[in-house]
Amino acid sequence: MGRGAYAVARVAVLVRAPAGWLWWLGVVAAGIGLLVPSVTGRTIGVLAGAALFLVALAVTATVRRKRYAALARSASRAGKTVILQDRAVSVRVWRRAHRWHLAAAFLLAVGASFAAPAAGGMLLAGVGVGLWWKALWIGRWEEANESLLWVRTDALPGPWAIGGPAHSAVRGYLTTGVVAGDARPGGAKRVVAKAAR
Repeated sequence: MGRGAYAVARVAVLVRAPAGWLWWLGVVAAGIGLLVPSVTGRTIGVLAGAALFLVALAVTATVRRKRYAALARSASRAGKTVILQDRAVSVRVWRRAHRWHLAAAFLLAVGASFAAPAAGGMLLAGVGVGLWWKALWIGRWEEANESLLWVRTDALPGPWAIGGPAHSAVRGYLTTGVVAGDARPGGAKRVVAKAAR
């Protein structure tokens, strides 16, 4: 990096990064949970899991929205010294920092199935869907304001901190135009059309 330069990552990408992992780990854990002997039985476990899925989805999708909105409203324009972090790099960094969290969450979800089959896995999946939903909400803000939201990577909290890009350690966001970087509003991968030969 040059003098005064610093890297920034997309806010929506960081929110979306764990969504797929939590969803698939939750689905696998729920599937395993249906096969193990339990205290409550499958019917109660699945019903409890469905309720936990909906609660986890709703809570995860809405928690800290005011904080995200406040940071977005006060965001400043990114300068020329900013280095935009690729989507794949942001996802890879997040995965490496949280791989043990994901493993522990999966094992806990499977272990909970001995009490209530599939419930732990469905809870995990609900958190994943909630994060995906929140990323879409951020994407709608970005589209409405024709700006992409970025956060300095050196301002992000450690992997054990809760809050991610909305953590209290984050003092503000930066914005760029909607064509900057390699991710669309909401954090999905930008599809680049191939030029016709």
